Amino acid sequence: MKDKENSRRVFLRQAMLASATAAISPLLFAKNTNAPLAKNRVKLALIGIGNRGGQISKDLFATGLCEIVALCDVDMGAKHTQEIMAMFPKAKQFKDFREMFNKFGNEFEAVSVGVPDHSHFPICMTALSMGKHIYVEKPMACTFYEVELMMQAARKHPNVVTQVGNQGHSEANYFQFKVWKEAGVIKNVTQIVAHMNAPRRWHGWDPNIYKLPEAQEIPLGMDWDTWLMARPYHDYSDKYHQGNWRCWYDFGMGALGDWGAHILDTAHEFLDLGLPYEVNPKLEGHNDYFFPMSSTLQFKFPRRGDMPSMDIVWYDGVNNLPPLPAGYGTSTLNPDIPLVAGAKLQSSSLNPGKIIYSDDFIFKGGTHGSTLSILPNEKSKEMTLPVVPESPSNHFANFLLSCLGKEKTRSPFEVFGPLSQVFSLGVIAQRLNTSIKFDRGAKIITNNEFANALLTSVPPRKGWEEFYKL
Repeated sequence: MKDKENSRRVFLRQAMLASATAAISPLLFAKNTNAPLAKNRVKLALIGIGNRGGQISKDLFATGLCEIVALCDVDMGAKHTQEIMAMFPKAKQFKDFREMFNKFGNEFEAVSVGVPDHSHFPICMTALSMGKHIYVEKPMACTFYEVELMMQAARKHPNVVTQVGNQGHSEANYFQFKVWKEAGVIKNVTQIVAHMNAPRRWHGWDPNIYKLPEAQEIPLGMDWDTWLMARPYHDYSDKYHQGNWRCWYDFGMGALGDWGAHILDTAHEFLDLGLPYEVNPKLEGHNDYFFPMSSTLQFKFPRRGDMPSMDIVWYDGVNNLPPLPAGYGTSTLNPDIPLVAGAKLQSSSLNPGKIIYSDDFIFKGGTHGSTLSILPNEKSKEMTLPVVPESPSNHFANFLLSCLGKEKTRSPFEVFGPLSQVFSLGVIAQRLNTSIKFDRGAKIITNNEFANALLTSVPPRKGWEEFYKL
């Protein structure tokens, strides 16, 4: 009987991952418009206007390609949202994105989504169902299944423009990696070492935790219930708020989901990596609630066409430094890295970046748009390297120009989705502190039933089921 029930669960999970996208209840959102865009500017609604959400709001507006018509934040009027409110006093204000879509959906053509990771899925699925273009911060969502549904929904709505906020995908490293790969400079890659060793918010916490934080009073004016969205109910604590959500398995994706997008994005796309078949963790400070003090994660990828099998090895944690090749030199911080919760990234002895090992060369790279160099430097001096074109637009302008039909986004759901799923598999290995084996075709974890269940995570909270219905 148990085997029969297990087989039924596997079948249902496979069916969910392979089926058509979730259907949003027509009673929730009756309006579904995709009106022609303004000639030169996109009517944009901002969802999440504090901290990082506020920064991307300003970056989108600075392009001159959008008109801000609506603001939405569960903490509207709090200190960290007041700057954007003051910038756009005429924009319609909402606390609940569902009300904004339902009552004001005819007045905007696109949304920016700068909210905690666990909140991306319901908002993006609503926007897709209503034909609204989407700029969403990385990672796309917290779970493998949510990302799968988002990719399926995007395919169902091919006229909707999507862009994930890994800004380096519109900067120099994107174009360099593409040209060097096409020219054969980057070939036969066998390993990539990626590292992010700066202090994280949870590094001051006690990993011997045995329960969630004690309840605190919800800040005046904050809609905590909507902040939680589909996640199981948690009492409010400031250890979840103001960026601290990234620390917790229930709400964020740790250092990997945060920085992996900025370090591994070009390698993942242009080396056609797709999904790994195995993930192996080595952790320090593991617990059941928040991310480890340090993580070393090995992702194993199979042969792809004429490209050899290869590994990505991810290092995070202040003292969990990767081995460096001879001639590596110093590690400098890219001045173009965005603000992190209102402050520049704290530097460590090794700044975020990657080392790419191939049969012919070792490549040293940083994060975001930082370009690669060849080690040792003498080798590159002997070579005639291909000319790398300049980017025609930054990531924000690329999104808005694509909404206007003038460009194509460089990091749409179809490109970024599989990388986001790689991160979700890594987080499962971190959470359970166990190796996982993954069937790339069936999209299931084959060696651990509980890990396989985490592909979909826990059922959505009552009132949020509509976003997941098939």
